[in-house]
Amino acid sequence: MRLAVIGGGAAGLTAAGFAASYGASVDLYEKNDRCGVKLRITGKGRCNVTNNCTKEEFFDNVVSNPKFLYSAYSNFDSQAVMSFFGSLGVPLKTERGRRVFPVSDKAADIVEALIGFCRKNGVKTVRKNVKKIVKNGLFAVVCSDRTEYYDKVVIATGGVSYPKTGSTGDGYTFAKSFGHTVTPPQPSLVPLVCEDKLCRECEGLSLRNVTLTCTDAASGRAVYKEQGEMLFTSNGVSGPLVLSASAHMKNADAGRYALHIDLKPALDEKTLDSRILSDFAENINKNFSNSCSALLPSKLIAPFVERTGIDPYKKVNAVTAAERKKIVSLLKDLTLTVRSFAPIAEAVVTRGGVSVKEIDPRSMQSKLVPGLYFAGEVIDVDAYTGGYNLQIAFCTAHAAARGVMNE
Repeated sequence: MRLAVIGGGAAGLTAAGFAASYGASVDLYEKNDRCGVKLRITGKGRCNVTNNCTKEEFFDNVVSNPKFLYSAYSNFDSQAVMSFFGSLGVPLKTERGRRVFPVSDKAADIVEALIGFCRKNGVKTVRKNVKKIVKNGLFAVVCSDRTEYYDKVVIATGGVSYPKTGSTGDGYTFAKSFGHTVTPPQPSLVPLVCEDKLCRECEGLSLRNVTLTCTDAASGRAVYKEQGEMLFTSNGVSGPLVLSASAHMKNADAGRYALHIDLKPALDEKTLDSRILSDFAENINKNFSNSCSALLPSKLIAPFVERTGIDPYKKVNAVTAAERKKIVSLLKDLTLTVRSFAPIAEAVVTRGGVSVKEIDPRSMQSKLVPGLYFAGEVIDVDAYTGGYNLQIAFCTAHAAARGVMNE
């Protein structure tokens, strides 16, 4: 049985390798000069392979269409993925937040292991850009200089994030040509552009152990709240907390969402006021702006002082109780207004894709076109940062490979 897998990323390599191990004759199409280009840069080049979590924890971290993944995840869960890479000779380690990385901290080791898995099982890599896929009995995979025919096809082309790595939305075009519904792609796990000059003034500053709350003015509700790490950029914010918050923001219209940063989540307002009084007592003859170094990172002091409205040259012994209340309030709720998502090219993953209503969740086979399968980010499923999205790629690819051979 001849199978074409379109896309040589995490999902494509996994689907091709497993299908070949089950006995299929597999051609893996990759338009880049090498496979796994995007995978090589994930996790800042370290590759957060999966998350060492329970089944319940995994599904708590899937944002879009978690029920669709029940079967695929049950057959190739986080522990199975870890065992799989162990069997390929890549030792793994679990870090903070249950994130799993190769011990070597090299994403290339994961990529080379998958390439080796494919090679061992006889997968043939075809380095050509697929122009279209047509079905007339067999599937015709059409490139600019050749057409090959296959019994079945797996589309694993990724989304539209990081287009320089080859994720340019080809899979959506292929899916639509077969009559599939494609939910318009949007960025997910993406930095946010903010209206506040404070972000530019604090560019490069990383905040740790803060609580970020994202509120939606349309509903008046908090859509996300978590403690962790975030980063100021030249035009907004990024970092793990921000990326996860973005997954809950459906349309980042200017002014719709606000970010509330609790800089001192371990202290309530009363305790924080006592802390400030103590700091002031130690710096009694200093200017207000020079007395904040114990409370704030140096880069944040000037913009923070400006927000309080207190004269930076005011002596701390002259700061009033009302002004202290303002300081406490800002420390507990430093607010930023979101203008937009950063460009989708900067997103870690793409939200949207081929509708899960038109895919069999057990086999990843199209309900519209027998013999057509999907795997990975091209499907309308996405999750938080932390290894969950690669886990989705691996388990849907594994399901597709099993489906190819069993249906």
